[in-house]
Amino acid sequence: MPLQATSGAASYDAYGGGVAAIPNYIEDVFSTYLYTGTGAAQTITNGIDLSTKGGLVWVKSRNYDYSHYLTDTVRGANSQLRTNVTNGQDVDTQRVTSFLTTGFTLGTEVGVNNSAYNYASWTFREQPKFFDVVTYTGDGVSSRRISHSLASTPGCIIVKRTSTTGNWITWHRSFSNLTDDYLLLNNTGAVASQSEIWGTYAPTSTDFGVGASSNNTSGATYVAYLFASDAGGFGLTGTDNVISCGSFTTNASGEATVNLGYEPQWVMYKPVSLANSWNIIDTMRGYSVGGTYDPFLRANAADAEYTSVDLGYPTATGFYATVDGSATCIYIAIRRGPMKVPTDATKVFIPTIRTDSGSTSTISSGFPPDLVVDMSRSTFSYPTWEDRLRGNTKALYSNVTSAEGTFDYVQFNTGSGSSQYQILTQGGTVNFVDYAFRRAPGFFDEVCYAGTNTTGPSISHNLGAVPELMIVKNRTGASTYWWVYSASLGNTSRLFLNDTSAVGTGSSAWTSTSPTSSVFTVGTSAGQTNGNTSENFVAYLFATCAGVSKVGSYTGNGTTQTINCGFTAGARFVLIKRTDSTGDWYVWDSARGIVAGNDPYLLLNSTAAEVTSTDYIDTASTGFEISSTAPAAINANGGSFIFLAIA
Repeated sequence: MPLQATSGAASYDAYGGGVAAIPNYIEDVFSTYLYTGTGAAQTITNGIDLSTKGGLVWVKSRNYDYSHYLTDTVRGANSQLRTNVTNGQDVDTQRVTSFLTTGFTLGTEVGVNNSAYNYASWTFREQPKFFDVVTYTGDGVSSRRISHSLASTPGCIIVKRTSTTGNWITWHRSFSNLTDDYLLLNNTGAVASQSEIWGTYAPTSTDFGVGASSNNTSGATYVAYLFASDAGGFGLTGTDNVISCGSFTTNASGEATVNLGYEPQWVMYKPVSLANSWNIIDTMRGYSVGGTYDPFLRANAADAEYTSVDLGYPTATGFYATVDGSATCIYIAIRRGPMKVPTDATKVFIPTIRTDSGSTSTISSGFPPDLVVDMSRSTFSYPTWEDRLRGNTKALYSNVTSAEGTFDYVQFNTGSGSSQYQILTQGGTVNFVDYAFRRAPGFFDEVCYAGTNTTGPSISHNLGAVPELMIVKNRTGASTYWWVYSASLGNTSRLFLNDTSAVGTGSSAWTSTSPTSSVFTVGTSAGQTNGNTSENFVAYLFATCAGVSKVGSYTGNGTTQTINCGFTAGARFVLIKRTDSTGDWYVWDSARGIVAGNDPYLLLNSTAAEVTSTDYIDTASTGFEISSTAPAAINANGGSFIFLAIA
């Protein structure tokens, strides 16, 4: 019978062997939240219930050499450990001061809340098949077993003596010797070995072993952080994985592709075959495919954020990693969220009007935005597409065929809060409208992929539904069109977002194959949706999500007609394109006004200023109404049209 220890996970509340099968989602148990220190007490609201569920808060300054501070609910607020040193537990009442049902509170200590400094916080909630916190007091007995509540075999265990100095002793499922091998989180050393440091047999779904010394000194107190690996337990069926602990070996060029079966949002990895750091990267701080150096922190160092090394990028099914030379590495990876299908459109889309008056604007979107489409209302300016996945400095313009440009305008990884983005000034006084989208199952997804130089490759995506509207752009090829797939037109047709042309034959773009809920198929022709291996592409995927979005089509009748989208309070965004003849890509939004009168519109394929003197669409509770005054480009009698509407 294992000796008992203290664990914060009181019960298995979903898929962990407990009472009710309540679905679990990654957004309920993990958060990367960025914030700016104030020097005064502040509350961090990240949506994670630490007060009743328990868990760990890990805070690190991004722009100053402060330590990593770890505070958990089992040891209690005001008690911190630092991964970059061997010190025992600190007691400081001005770091993490309390745990809430929606996050945590901070005091005034500079390591976690210095005025105007930027910080990253990672919150791990206790949850079977994800994460657990265990404390115990050493007894000096060899091969002691410590019980846990992870409800699955751990993938990684990190043990730290809290009562006095001691290393951060780390076990990983990828070790060749599961009872003797260990790493130290607080330094760069390669794998070391100590006889039965983890007992006489490997960790199980109920307990793990510790030795007589190092991690079980008599009278010493310890905390253990346990991470699951590919244990399922999440999603509607309870079978989705959200955390993986594994290993990879790079080739002679220091490259490796890792398949997780999902797109990660947070990765910590360390080369184990050589002396190297524990690198932490996440999508909120800028883990992207943009080809630039992404910010990363080192768990074993107090150093500020590094931006001088390229550690790779996330993919739809895992990640691509780079290391300095050939090496074997271990990792912990956490799935990107959200996993829940949205029911409230305001949580995944917001239109915002603003005036650029020569200074940086901070926009509160209410959610972490993944794509911002920015359009000038009053002067010549390209419709600009910038997104988190491609990185801060990468812009595309939907009215031209140009390759991706370097334009440092929209900032996604600011220190001003994870539900905000910043717009850097272009100078002058100009009016703009921004459309901020969040990637969410059934609503919107984005995929970046490289050309394959093969026929009809299937590109994985995470929309979780069959895409009904796909917009694909070659990022690196000059003079390449924006290819558009519409389910209403079929898999042998295409439109171009950058011009007014009617529907054309697109069988080579989609290889006459309709997308599925997990993949879409592209062709081989250069300049279309695929190309050689040196060409990179981005695809934006939209679907109908009940009560949130509607992708559809209608036939014009030359007079007033209502387009029923299944909404209850009308559309806040409408995109319309005529397909049987030439026509622009019209956009309207509620921020500029969709009312029972004149409604301003802009064109995604044009630099033209906003038109305010027309009444082409009106409000309708179920969606939107096409006005009898609408021109042929929007409501020609017998004409064919496609649209995207968002509630």
